[in-house]
Amino acid sequence: MKAFQYATALTPANARELAGDRGCYIAGGNDLLGLMKEYIAEPDLLVNIKSLPGLNRITPGAERWILGANVKVAEIEAHPGLKQKFPALTEAAAEVGSPQIRNVATLGGNLAQHSRCWYFRQRDVFCLKKGGDTCFARNGENKYHSLFTGNTCISPVVSNLAVALGALEATVVVQREDELARWSIDELYAKAWDNPTAHHSLASNDLILQVEIPVAERRSSYLQTSEKSQFDWALASCAASAKIIGGKLAAARVVLGAVSPVPYQVKAVGKLLEGRELSAGLAEEAADLLLKKATPLEHNAYKVPLAKALVQRTLMKLGA
Repeated sequence: MKAFQYATALTPANARELAGDRGCYIAGGNDLLGLMKEYIAEPDLLVNIKSLPGLNRITPGAERWILGANVKVAEIEAHPGLKQKFPALTEAAAEVGSPQIRNVATLGGNLAQHSRCWYFRQRDVFCLKKGGDTCFARNGENKYHSLFTGNTCISPVVSNLAVALGALEATVVVQREDELARWSIDELYAKAWDNPTAHHSLASNDLILQVEIPVAERRSSYLQTSEKSQFDWALASCAASAKIIGGKLAAARVVLGAVSPVPYQVKAVGKLLEGRELSAGLAEEAADLLLKKATPLEHNAYKVPLAKALVQRTLMKLGA
């Protein structure tokens, strides 16, 4: 690990000023410290943001709930109000790492984490995401990689919480320069779709401050499949949300994770579901439409039927 300096920020503006172009923010540090140990990240300064006021709170509201970026994943998992209002989010939180990791990991860190692709994580491999000219996964080991992408890199997004928050139409509030930016989950990851070096749309000193979830009286659900039951990333995941009015779906959203560099959704799926009664046949139609443009590679074709089953089961949970 490269030597670094350490400072504690007291305000978001102070944190951004300290980080500059060569610093990194640290809260839980699960992802960052691993990157530093492998010399993939080499910041000159670590900026401790754990003391920033108000960022460790979950604040209920009649129109929206506000979750600070430093809220622990374990707190999201266990919060009774979130379980009642936004079950997809607590279900996604319960799948993050292990209990020990969830007690340290933060909401902001989960959203901002970097690629888990083993070529990217190998210090001696200069892959496309590191600025090289080759995605070694394309013709190499791609069992865990994307079915959809807008660029040559096929590393998928691995944030569970992003998938659930995408289905819940959450807004991410980001300190960018001297202004506050308000991004949808789509916007938070949009840059990763067509830029192979990007993990998300955040610049180096952008700071996630909070996530806002609208209270829309939706039902929601989340499911994922992993190789291990604990401490493992998803092979594929799915979150869905919808209002059910008179037995019919309204404002439905279905989002896939671990199959694309962004939380993946197709607007036509919402149109397909609008105003229709939930059934196994309709859920299968939605899954087929969502996966219509999947482009599997040599080792990850299994993700297509896996994701299809997840979509069907996640949608049917809405009516349970």
